[in-house]
Amino acid sequence: MTTKETFTLHGENLVKKVKELIAEGNIRKISIADKEGKEIMSFPLTLGVVGVLFAPVLAGVGAVAALIGECSIVVEREAPKEEQPEDGTAAK
Repeated sequence: MTTKETFTLHGENLVKKVKELIAEGNIRKISIADKEGKEIMSFPLTLGVVGVLFAPVLAGVGAVAALIGECSIVVEREAPKEEQPEDGTAAK
C-alpha cells in the first residue's frame, strides 16, 4: 500500500527538497507540478538506485526550479508494513 504527500514550495528550494526526499529512501515516485496543478515532471525511485544515477534527474529538477516560481511536489511513499505474528493473530 502507498501513501501520498504534497509539499508546496518555491523553485529555489525544489532541488534541496528532492534531495532530502531521495535520502529518506522509502519513496516510490516523485511528481512535480506547477501552481496550476499541471504535472511538469515525474520520476519513479527504486530501492538501491542513488548517487550518480540521479545526477541527470537532479539537473532536470534544477532547470525546472529556475523556470517556475511556486510548485508542488507529490510524493508517493511505501506505507510501513504492520508487524504481525506468523500465525496471523494480532499482536497484544
